Amino acid sequence: MKTPSLKNRIKAGLLSLVLTFAVVLGFNSLAQAQAVKNVVLVHGAFADGSGYKALYTELTKKGYNVTVVQNPLSSLEDDVKAVTVALDKQDGPAILVGHSWGGSVITEAGNHPKVAALVYIAALQPDKGETTVQWLQTAPPAPENGVLSPDDKGIVYYDKAKFHAGFCADISKEEADFMYASQGAFYAKGFITPLTNAAWRNKPSYGIVATEDKSINPDIERAMYKRSNTAITEIKGSHVVFMSQPKLVAAVIIKAAENASVKK
Repeated sequence: MKTPSLKNRIKAGLLSLVLTFAVVLGFNSLAQAQAVKNVVLVHGAFADGSGYKALYTELTKKGYNVTVVQNPLSSLEDDVKAVTVALDKQDGPAILVGHSWGGSVITEAGNHPKVAALVYIAALQPDKGETTVQWLQTAPPAPENGVLSPDDKGIVYYDKAKFHAGFCADISKEEADFMYASQGAFYAKGFITPLTNAAWRNKPSYGIVATEDKSINPDIERAMYKRSNTAITEIKGSHVVFMSQPKLVAAVIIKAAENASVKK
């Protein structure tokens, strides 16, 4: 049997080393590809996507790719469709975030395969067969709450006289006035539409309780999150805590993203 020459042994060793590096780099590339760097933000009723500007800024500074969905607010199905369109465009896994009514929307839309985790910001979190309104009725509204009855077109608005105190007491009056002026027309049928599939049953979920919330009783938020074994963070703030405390809210979203990412 012929003994391999030194030159051949060196070539074989180099080839083995190259293959080893290729395998390691391949695993690292896979981990990087699966890291969650996308965040999709879904607003609630009596608001639009512009309220997410401060949270968008915090997240993009940390390197996240943020998409803000503009919900039509015409029905649960229409809002879920708008979120699905946004999720389809993501280049990888995403954290799906919903505020208020947006919580009901992400509970349904969160079944999308690109959703790695859900984050609820002072949000509703119904189960299959449940409606949003039945949860809103589980505790008495605060005196500051200004949600009006549906008008003759079936649209629900927030009382302008109560909007600042009841919806967003911890932001400036100028910001509150703009938020009121830019709110969408929310059709009441969304509140009474049962959910068909609750994503929080299969996806990691994080919930923020806004302790000074006057639009959704904080005890309702706590009860929903406890029922679903959602990881709870309590933040002192109004119903729009994502505007008044964007750094703290961003930290919860980043935690969800990091926990959902493949560790190198």
